[in-house]
Amino acid sequence: MPMFQNGKILIIDDDEDILFSLKLLLEPIFEKIKVTTDPEKIRYFMETFHPDIILLDMNFCNNAVNGQEGFEYLGQILSVDPKAVVVFMTAYADTEKAVRAIKAGATDFISKPWEKEKLLATLSSALKLSQSQKEIYRLQEQVSALKEGNELPELIGESPAMLQVKETIRRLADTNANILILGENGTGKDVVAHMVKHFSPRRHEALITIDLGSIPEQLFESELFGYEKGAFTDARTSKPGRMEMASGGTLFLDEIGNLSLPMQAKLLTALEKRYITRLGSVETRDIDIRLICATNANLTAQAQEGSFRQDLLYRINTIELHIPPLRERGEDIILLAMHFLKQYNRKYKKNITGLSQEAKSKLMKYNWPGNVRELQHIMERAAILSHNQILRPEDLQFSSDQGITQKETEFEELNLEKLEKQAIEKAVRRSNGNLSFAAELLGITRFALYRKINKLNL
Repeated sequence: MPMFQNGKILIIDDDEDILFSLKLLLEPIFEKIKVTTDPEKIRYFMETFHPDIILLDMNFCNNAVNGQEGFEYLGQILSVDPKAVVVFMTAYADTEKAVRAIKAGATDFISKPWEKEKLLATLSSALKLSQSQKEIYRLQEQVSALKEGNELPELIGESPAMLQVKETIRRLADTNANILILGENGTGKDVVAHMVKHFSPRRHEALITIDLGSIPEQLFESELFGYEKGAFTDARTSKPGRMEMASGGTLFLDEIGNLSLPMQAKLLTALEKRYITRLGSVETRDIDIRLICATNANLTAQAQEGSFRQDLLYRINTIELHIPPLRERGEDIILLAMHFLKQYNRKYKKNITGLSQEAKSKLMKYNWPGNVRELQHIMERAAILSHNQILRPEDLQFSSDQGITQKETEFEELNLEKLEKQAIEKAVRRSNGNLSFAAELLGITRFALYRKINKLNL
C-alpha cells in the first residue's frame, strides 16, 4: 500500500456511506482529509483547505447517469485553479466518458465500486503530479524574481511557529490586506515584509521602506508626504514622499510604534482618504498603497495607555503576523547557523563544512537576546576568524553573557523535582520534540530521559 502521509485530499460525493468508506480507507495514508456531500462548497474548501487532490463524483441528482454535473463542477474548479488535480469517480463509467473527462481537464478517472489497490495507485500518481506542479510553479516564481533583478527572500525555519508564519503568508498571496508584523528586535520582520510583498498581487511593483525608528520626529512628515520647493529653508527642490513613491505598490513602515500622535493622525487621514498633500502645497495627490507595518512594541498596550491611536491600530492590523524569538524556535537555530555559514563561506572564500556537536549544543543552550541578527553576526565572526574545517565551541564567541545570565536567573524555584521538570520541558520545547536532542541538551541518555518523563508524568 502506498504511504503518502504528506498530501491533502478533498472528497465530494452525495452518498455519505461512500464518504465514510473513503475517509476510513485514506485516513492512515493522507495527512489531511476533508469530505462533503455539497459540491457548492468546493470553492470554499479550495480557498481554505488548499487540497492537493480533489476526488469528485460525477452525478449528484437522483437518477443522473451522464456525469454532466461533474463536468460543470470540474469547470468551476479549473476556473479557480487551472493547475488543480481532479480525479473523477462514478458508478456509470464508460470509455467515452473517461476520454471526455481527460479532455476536459481531469487528471484521472476511477469507477465505483473501486478496487482498493487501483484506487490507491491512482491517488498516488495524482499526488505526485500535484506536488511536481507546485515545485515547477515555485521554480518559475524564482526565475521570474531573478529576471526582475530581485533576490527571492528566504525565511529559514521548520519549527511549528515558523511554518505557521509561512502558511499565513501563503494564504495572503492573493490579497492586498494591511499587515502588522510583530516581534522582538532581530527576529527578521523585514524579511517577512519582503516575502509578503513578493507573493502578493503587487509583486511586480515597488516596495518602499521607511524606518521610523531612525528618522528624527521633525522629518517624519516630509519623509512620508514629501515637500515642494521652498516649503522650508533647505527645500531647494521638490521631492515626493515615501507614500507617493509607493503608490501602486507596497509601503513598509518599520518600527511604527515610534510614530508620534500628531503624525499618527496625519497617517490615518492619508490611509482613509487615499490621498496626500506635500508640505508647501495645496494640491492633493491620489495614492494606492498596500501597507505593511512592523514593530517590537505592544501597540495594544500603547493604545490602552493613549500613546497609540486605537483607530490607526485597527487600520493597520487587518492581519497580524507574530514572529517568534529565536530562543523559541528549536532546531531552526542550527538551520539558520548553517545557512549563514554557507553565505559567509562564499563571501570570504572559506571551506567550513559544518558545526561540531558541541558547537551545536552551545548554540542551542544560548538564550539569543539579539535573535537571528545576533546569530548572523556570530556566524560571520566565526567564518572570518576560524581556521577549523568544522566549527568548535571556542569558535563561537557571544558578544555578551546576557543570554546565559537570563537562563540562569529563570530557575529561581529551588524544589529539585520542579527544577528537573522545568528543565525537561524546556529541553523538549527547545528541541521541537526531538527527544534525542533534548536528552543531549540535558546531558543524559535518551533512555534516562524516557524514565524521567514517565516518573514526572510529563
